[in-house]
Amino acid sequence: MSSIRISPGVLNGTVSVPPSKSAAHRAVICAALSGGECKIAPIELSEDIKATIGCMKALGAEADVKDGVLTINGNNLFRNKTALLDCGESGSTLRFLIPVAAAGGVSAEFIGRGKLPERPIGVFCDCLPQNGTQCITEGGLPLKISGQLQSGIYRVAGNISSQFITGLLLALPLLAGDSEIVLTSPAASTGYIDMTIDIMHEFGVEVTASENGWHIRGGQHYKARSYTVEGDWSQAAFFMTAAALGGTITIDNLNLHSCQGDKACVEIYKSLGAKISVDGNKVTITPGILKAVSVHAQDIPDMVPALAAAAALAEGTTRITGAQRLRIKECDRLHAMTDGLKRLGADIEETEDGLIIRGVPRLKGGLAEGYNDHRIVMSLAVASAACDGDIIITDRESINKSYPSFFEDFRKLGGKADVIMG
Repeated sequence: MSSIRISPGVLNGTVSVPPSKSAAHRAVICAALSGGECKIAPIELSEDIKATIGCMKALGAEADVKDGVLTINGNNLFRNKTALLDCGESGSTLRFLIPVAAAGGVSAEFIGRGKLPERPIGVFCDCLPQNGTQCITEGGLPLKISGQLQSGIYRVAGNISSQFITGLLLALPLLAGDSEIVLTSPAASTGYIDMTIDIMHEFGVEVTASENGWHIRGGQHYKARSYTVEGDWSQAAFFMTAAALGGTITIDNLNLHSCQGDKACVEIYKSLGAKISVDGNKVTITPGILKAVSVHAQDIPDMVPALAAAAALAEGTTRITGAQRLRIKECDRLHAMTDGLKRLGADIEETEDGLIIRGVPRLKGGLAEGYNDHRIVMSLAVASAACDGDIIITDRESINKSYPSFFEDFRKLGGKADVIMG
């Protein structure tokens, strides 16, 4: 992989962040499950979204992307009862589609790359076999499933990942009878579950909250429709950090009424000291005097890397807690951000479930490892706004997982970034 050299400098201007990857995953699956032709736009072909589209095609859907519009037709979905599903490095693709394929009675083999084969799938290996689907795995990927999923009661831990709950929510309406999801521990990242239920509703399928989970009526049918994907708040956080550290940036395609949990970045960056104004779908961020904050990140884990980069320059001691799930993402993000920011001159230490960051006046720059993780690379890149020297970050291509055009947008805002071939 190549590295990227970033020279110090503030970013200014207007930018459109990519469409929400979280919403796009869900919309692609719901569209394919509708059995009709749907158009989804805008769509950005990040590696993760390509993985979900590829898996839906492997399950029988037809899909084509032209000029940022995905046309998908699920008329032949599940007609082929065997499939190889390559999830790339996408945890969402894997965890959403295991129960969906099982609901379609597909004998499927799931494979993946990077850290994905090591990420937890035990929640499904516990509950799916009790409801008609056999799971064969040695603890991760490859995973083979077979048998027809049956309606019933699904007891799941909510604190490992909301992605398991989303997968079940997407799949269970397809079954003949009613089902219940019963949480055995409180759910994390509940905003993402709300997003799932909201998008399912858009495609004509209903879910009812119960005392300890959700009731899902069987025999429902997803309905074909066009769907507009809103901007991604987790990507907006990178430019919020850049602006908080010295520029003025307007992000012009954000939905303030979004179910995305990372919408919380507006209030968090205000608390940090950035000045934020909202005009319709435009959010403008300008710098202020940054002060330390305390953040419990259980529901917003994706925001932690960008927030850590801003907190490194905030007066006082910032404490981020509740983020232990970051240790099982594309890399151990708590360790990666601690290592990267330390190399750049920050005063930071990792704890079991978070970070302790003591603000410094400036960073010095230096060589930092990207850990082949898109969020690490982008977070360290925007820290350049408060550096005295150049930053060199490895694993530049990892941004293709979620935001392939990140450095193009970075340069449009005045950033100086040059590729160093590895």
